[in-house]
Amino acid sequence: MKLTTQTDYALRTLMFLATQSSRSKVADIAQLFGISVNHVGKVVNLLAREGYIRSTRGVGGGIELAQPPHDISIGAVIACMESNLHLLACVGADDSCTIHGFCKLKGVLAEAERVQREYLDGVTLADIAPTARQLQLVQ
Repeated sequence: MKLTTQTDYALRTLMFLATQSSRSKVADIAQLFGISVNHVGKVVNLLAREGYIRSTRGVGGGIELAQPPHDISIGAVIACMESNLHLLACVGADDSCTIHGFCKLKGVLAEAERVQREYLDGVTLADIAPTARQLQLVQ
């Protein structure tokens, strides 16, 4: 599986927010990771729509996690950000190949995907979040 840049930015945004004790600005995330504010803004909108973050407008506004880090599964975030997690098209379809009736590769890849999903579903944001101090050292 290769994750899209959007998923990468979403995970980085969540990792950053997990280290913050107050609301943050999109611009702070963009600056830390060297990402455009527009890209972070798009990811923030998606994460807010999925219920991972809360966005507050106006004076004193900003973004923050909507759930505790230990309740956010990395596998779930990846699944909601990615449109296709299959290693090959045949894993997600019944007849995408001329040898689908006797091919053993599809089963092997399906099992690999299952193991990968199971593992990622067991990893939480709390497991991967850096400390606030580690992020300060990057700046």
